[in-house]
Amino acid sequence: MSSPLLRYEDFSISFGAGRREKFAVSHLNLDIGVGERVALVGESGSGKTLTALAPLRLEPESAKASGRILWSGSAQQGGQGDGAPRDLLSLPMQDIREIRGREIAMIFQEPMTALNPLFTVGNQIVEAVQVYQPLISKADSMSAAIELLKKTGIPEPEKRFHAYPHQLSGGQRQRAMIAMALACKPRLLIADEPTTALDVSLRLQILDLLKELQEESKDHGGMAILLITHDLNLVKHFAQRVAVLNQGNLMEAGPTKKVFQHPENAYTKALVNSEPVRDIAPVMPLAPVLLKTDNLSVSYPGTESTTWFKSAPRHQVLRKVSFELKQGQTIGVIGESGSGKTTLGMAVLGLLGDSAAQITGVVDVLGSDWQRLKPVERRAMRSSLQVIFQDPFGSLSPRMSVMDIVVEGLDVHFPNLSATERELRVVDILREVGIDRSALTRYPHEFSGGQRQRIAIARALILKPQILVLDEPTSALDVSIQKQVLALLTELQKKYNLAYLMISHDLAVIRAMSHEVMVLKEGKVVEFGDTETLIHHPRQVYTKALFAAAELS
Repeated sequence: MSSPLLRYEDFSISFGAGRREKFAVSHLNLDIGVGERVALVGESGSGKTLTALAPLRLEPESAKASGRILWSGSAQQGGQGDGAPRDLLSLPMQDIREIRGREIAMIFQEPMTALNPLFTVGNQIVEAVQVYQPLISKADSMSAAIELLKKTGIPEPEKRFHAYPHQLSGGQRQRAMIAMALACKPRLLIADEPTTALDVSLRLQILDLLKELQEESKDHGGMAILLITHDLNLVKHFAQRVAVLNQGNLMEAGPTKKVFQHPENAYTKALVNSEPVRDIAPVMPLAPVLLKTDNLSVSYPGTESTTWFKSAPRHQVLRKVSFELKQGQTIGVIGESGSGKTTLGMAVLGLLGDSAAQITGVVDVLGSDWQRLKPVERRAMRSSLQVIFQDPFGSLSPRMSVMDIVVEGLDVHFPNLSATERELRVVDILREVGIDRSALTRYPHEFSGGQRQRIAIARALILKPQILVLDEPTSALDVSIQKQVLALLTELQKKYNLAYLMISHDLAVIRAMSHEVMVLKEGKVVEFGDTETLIHHPRQVYTKALFAAAELS
């Protein structure tokens, strides 16, 4: 490439000094051309986000950057970015502030933390418009903001203009972030995991939207996009070139098709081949039913205004959901955000009883009606029904050691065990999940994401449950770690004949783990059946769209 828009030259970021200096990014050389789509992929800790933040000088204050980041997109000479390249690492902060937003814009991973909760979405986009066009009138800036919302595909943009971030869905918030980023018509858009919190269908919509907006940008020079992600399917769909980082080092870079079909580096090969493997044992013909729901419905009080004579209609989250989960079986539950997946899991676990939820129908756990059990009876049965949550770091107490975390269930359900017996059981179950005895005195922050999830699995398994509810158990993990955790869950299911209710929006995970799949939409079961049959021959339009978005059909 003769004249890249952005060039990293021998770029490094380190923390500490002397012998304690650690490089998060080491001697990176990477070019991004005008109008090009480049993806930067790698596992957590590979240096992707630091690489993305550096051009805008948003890296942590404790970080030490070296090398050069050359920017050729400045419009100060001639208006079309034809000035000499400038080193962003050596520019004064006043000049960097002029470049932020106007020339290089960024979409952050979590829009709820990036958007100001005290201002409407419209006001925040108007602010970005006025930065680009300081002489524009208030009325014209509002019109421009609404037009940007319309371009991003948000329904009823005039109405959403006056909404606060918490009043929008995850996909709508991400679209609002894109509208803000595009308000200044940047030459380079950096998108840091812009689709992580979104459903598969929304992920493709967002990336297709970025492609369309990039095409429209050709009128003012063409916008380049740097996508930071660990979702390899999205990279295949979106990027023209891909660069692979591992522990701060560039492993491989090249055209996307070439890197995925003929990877040269061993790490890249492992990353490309990290798709979950289906290796589940068949369910025994006469396996007993361990968990059953019959016409399970859940509703919450309505949010509309009420009168003395009429109360607001209740909001129905689940609508007459029925299924049977057998010993040794996994049922996967899929659907978009708001479809009722998590509510189903919480209802099965009996964790909605103290809320404003109204529950009707039957939840049968090991032959007992869960709703009719007394609190003491339900507590006694909890050892048979355990849960593994989405975020292993959030579900483990930072103030408790691994020993305290894993033994807590034994203290509640088996108080008569001696201290020696409790420790032996903890050591045995940690060994089962691949954690060494030396971890007993350590704390959650000292472990990787995959190790923390293994500790969470050990905490659930030490009570010898028969049923596990898995609520997005791998969504917070990198693809290679995800594959290891799923292999572990498969092995444990075979060994202990466990029943899994697996809730996920990752259809590759569902395909690898599930015997049957339940498809939820707006609280209703729209399709239910054998996993392979459903994937290859879906009957409902909604199911077909979900599988097509995940490139599984």
